[in-house]
Amino acid sequence: MKIAIEVTGWIGAALILGAYALLSTGKVRGESITYHVMNLVGGAALLLNSAWNGAMPSAALNLIWAAIAVYALCQRRRLQVKAGCTS
Repeated sequence: MKIAIEVTGWIGAALILGAYALLSTGKVRGESITYHVMNLVGGAALLLNSAWNGAMPSAALNLIWAAIAVYALCQRRRLQVKAGCTS
């Protein structure tokens, strides 16, 4: 189980860093689903790793990180529905 938690943490870190790199290089926009999903999954993975290892400040940070991504995805969806877009 310990190895799975460590791998999960490394995947989470790679996703968050990857999202930032893609944003910084102009490959994705800050409003894109890809960017927010990478942050959501990465934050959730790091939350799991941090909580498992007892790093509560890091766990709290990643909980908030993932929550911001969920909020952004919900806002994006709300705006699409309001504009009449269903895709």
